[in-house]
Amino acid sequence: FVVPVYNEEENVLPFYEAVARQASMLEDQYECEFVFTDNHSTDRTFELLEALAGKDSRVRAYRFSKNFGYQHSIMTGYAKCRGDAAIQLDCDLQDPPKLIPDFLAQWQQGADVVYGVRMRRAEGWVNNVTRSIFYRLADFLSDEKLPVDAGDFRLISRRIIDLLCSCEDAQPYLRGTIATFGFKQVGIEYERNARERGESKFPLSKMIALAQDGILNHSTGP
Repeated sequence: FVVPVYNEEENVLPFYEAVARQASMLEDQYECEFVFTDNHSTDRTFELLEALAGKDSRVRAYRFSKNFGYQHSIMTGYAKCRGDAAIQLDCDLQDPPKLIPDFLAQWQQGADVVYGVRMRRAEGWVNNVTRSIFYRLADFLSDEKLPVDAGDFRLISRRIIDLLCSCEDAQPYLRGTIATFGFKQVGIEYERNARERGESKFPLSKMIALAQDGILNHSTGP
């Protein structure tokens, strides 16, 4: 499990407990690890992660020297993970851990990428409309097919992890890069939960910056 975090002291323990419960149901088939990448949090997030790592040998946590951004945080988690596959989840539990068995089942059936497709989001209409426009604009402008309404909640195989780690990109847009690798990629529809604790670390300005990276990485249109 690859988990990027930034100022999530309210969510670290509930997230760990929720995912650990799912992992315990699958322990007869899989071994797991938790790779947390802390984007230089200013609250108690890393302190809590250190305590978790002291209690559970499956937990490893890395703290950045400064805030390098969400995409770099995910990429570092992939680079540090040691498994045959990696599932990336956000710490706020908006992406439901109950889908983990479904992702693994598709991987066992030969998929190299299994991504969540958001059918409904418990967010304000401005965010929903903005995201919907971006996904469709990026796909329309892209030289290759990009998944629509898919974020960073995904499973990728070791083959994809190794390909990602061989890329050098100062401003990565991972969901687009992974989509262009090919191989078998499967989408699973789900309804995204509302954030129960803490505040979103992704304001409109950061969403626009990510959209710009996504479009410029995959299109000569602009």
